Amino acid sequence: MELQKIPNGNHKMMTSEEGMFDAGECEEFLPHKTDGKKRPQFTDFEGKTSFGMSVFNLSNAIMGSGILGLAYAMSNTGIVLFLILLTCIAALSAYSVHLLLKSAGVVGIRAYEQLGKRAFGHTGKVLAAVIITVHNIGAMSSYLFIVKYELPLVIQAFLGRPTSTGEWFFNGNNLIIIVSVLIILPLALMRHLGYLGYTSGFSLTCMVFFLISVIYKKFNIPCPLETFGNHSLNATAEGDCEAKLFTINQQTAYTVPILAFAFVCHPEVLPIYTELHNPTKKRMQNIANISILGMFTMYLLTGVFGYLTFYVTVEAELLHMYSRVDPLDVLILCVRLAVLVAVTLTVPVVLFPIRRAILQLLFPEKPFHWLRHVGIAGILLFLVNLLVIFVPNIKDIFGIIGATSAPSLIFILPGLFYIRIVPIDQEPMNSRPKIQAACFSALGFLFMIMSMTFIVLDWVNGESRSGVGH
Repeated sequence: MELQKIPNGNHKMMTSEEGMFDAGECEEFLPHKTDGKKRPQFTDFEGKTSFGMSVFNLSNAIMGSGILGLAYAMSNTGIVLFLILLTCIAALSAYSVHLLLKSAGVVGIRAYEQLGKRAFGHTGKVLAAVIITVHNIGAMSSYLFIVKYELPLVIQAFLGRPTSTGEWFFNGNNLIIIVSVLIILPLALMRHLGYLGYTSGFSLTCMVFFLISVIYKKFNIPCPLETFGNHSLNATAEGDCEAKLFTINQQTAYTVPILAFAFVCHPEVLPIYTELHNPTKKRMQNIANISILGMFTMYLLTGVFGYLTFYVTVEAELLHMYSRVDPLDVLILCVRLAVLVAVTLTVPVVLFPIRRAILQLLFPEKPFHWLRHVGIAGILLFLVNLLVIFVPNIKDIFGIIGATSAPSLIFILPGLFYIRIVPIDQEPMNSRPKIQAACFSALGFLFMIMSMTFIVLDWVNGESRSGVGH
């Protein structure tokens, strides 16, 4: 703990980045400027992360493994309906960030969990922390599952092995432990999220390469698809090589939750806001808008060109389709490697809010300490590795997590926080902003009920659905 003088001449007890003090829940913004100079928005931490690095970090937090399934989602909606749904959900996600920033601006609080406490007391704080932890552990697990199943195939291809010969480096469980220890853990030990801006930028570059390859392959893969070696594909008729503008089938209802989950970034918004240089609500909202727009563009292009390559034969995992067309394709091999790098570098960004939530719950008044910082990261990675190694198929677990936590983080909690935190004398309960926030939360409950209903129906009918990944 240290005493730090702030511009109005008063003193407050300050903590480092991870240490929250209990009056901490009443971290206030600085008084109005008196000398014409810009002041940091938060009194206990002066951010140093640039606008561009913040965009990289938030974009990386939005981007998830779900991008590989967007072409499949489009095949179940048609191009026009997919565009409408994607646009609506991107706009709703940006509005959700607005609600969070407005709530944070009223009370000067820089943590999602602390907003929960201000809105609903200790119960709200615990609920927010638990939801963030569960959702981000699910996201981390989905990324490491990609590493577990894709990295052995990439190594096989590089070594020219048609099948695995049993060596330790073809074992996905061994590989995720190595990747976690050598790459993810060192990055997760960074003290501030802003330092990950460089790796986030590289991660996004890898996904741009993936997108460019998807566009390129559209003009190199014929339709109807041809069988390659022993990798048989269902040959399509000429009539199946036509894009559908609108499609309604049993899978269509899954598209809305899948797209909603693809824009989850809200636990990372306030930490990024805190570390932003010269933080203002308008500046952070611009970062969110640019990030969401960038991911909207990538999602749309990936979905369109992936769908226009395979049409009705497209599967839930787009990369598998290219390998089935030509398993020896060097470009697709490089794309697989790029996707692996992208998801690996995303894991540390997702880990930061979990550690922050745990610190808020267990050590709210403690200053920053390296032992806690390192220990929590190590324990989290250990638990996620155990989950990925010992649970052979956690599609249904991810389905439950996604159906409950994602609508809560995007819709329900931001709306409820706004209603409870913004004073009634500023905005009465019957004012348009409060009514909009209430409708927004209600929409989240609708998404949750709809998602859970389809998951239960899947269980009852014994049908195999693709998992929802962020």
